[in-house]
Amino acid sequence: MHHTYTNIPGHDEDIEVAPGLVRLSEDEPVRPWQRFQHFYAFALYGLASLSWVLRKDYVKFFQAKIGEHVANHPRKEYVNLFLYKALYYVLFIVLPLVFLPITWWQFLLGFLTMHFVEGLVLGLVFQLAHVVEGTAFPLPDAQGEMQEAWAVHQLQTTANFSPTSKLASFFCGGLNRQIEHHLFPRICHIHYPALSVIVRNTAQEFGLPYLENASFWGALQSHYRILYKLGRASA
Repeated sequence: MHHTYTNIPGHDEDIEVAPGLVRLSEDEPVRPWQRFQHFYAFALYGLASLSWVLRKDYVKFFQAKIGEHVANHPRKEYVNLFLYKALYYVLFIVLPLVFLPITWWQFLLGFLTMHFVEGLVLGLVFQLAHVVEGTAFPLPDAQGEMQEAWAVHQLQTTANFSPTSKLASFFCGGLNRQIEHHLFPRICHIHYPALSVIVRNTAQEFGLPYLENASFWGALQSHYRILYKLGRASA
């Protein structure tokens, strides 16, 4: 859904971060407390992994539709969901509590810290690639159709960050080059640097955007300004 309907409000669930609390599009309803979202949004990003493990998978699995597609899971997927969830809970909760010489509150502190760090990293990687200055949040026309071609849409709604950083590429698995990731999701990320030259030149040739922030810090500042701007609009 995210790759098909990138940054389209109501269709791309990846930009629906804490609905009602974080406003990431001008088409979202405004609420007065969102004027402070540039402060608290990052803490909410940190809850993403914990929500994913304890809640989100179940909600998404049992919802009637996934985007515009009616959910109809085969029986084996029910087994997979509950079996591997149970295995995770045993490995990461039961066994540490039983065998490690720690108290329950030490375990809880470590478990929550692990998920907060993971959630914050996940949240920032996705937000810095799609919710920064220059990225668009287009809406379908009256007939429910998008006017731009899919590849053009990806260029308009996606941005790279730290594209020349080998460290960022290693830790993000190439997701810092999000433009190439969206255009060629089935190609190994080690080829993204070579692909980026072709994509950039082609975008320039046809007068299309090719959005980049040179560093992680620059992308983070840009995302912060977006949060501040959309939060101020709600005031």
